[in-house]
Amino acid sequence: MARVTWVLEDGRRIEADVADGTNLMNAAAQHNVPGIIGECGGCLSCATCHVYVDEAWLARTGEADGTEDAMLDATDAPRKPESRLSCQILAAPALDGLVLHVPG
Repeated sequence: MARVTWVLEDGRRIEADVADGTNLMNAAAQHNVPGIIGECGGCLSCATCHVYVDEAWLARTGEADGTEDAMLDATDAPRKPESRLSCQILAAPALDGLVLHVPG
């Protein structure tokens, strides 16, 4: 289980315990995180679950590659080095305390 915090553009924070193996797009939807839409249901065919990984967590979440990297070019919010699609990040004990910023 990992405790995950989504930080919204207005500074509000939504925290949740997320079961291991759950992708963070689904977790965001379960906890009503605004701005995480996930139109494709996590099939990696849209970019509506775009987040910015907090810099302290970049090494642990890894980098986007392949299809995810290409999909990040289609995000509504500007792509940054810390951009990821939350459907591609799975909760795990090593991510306990993870902070994700939701673009506005």
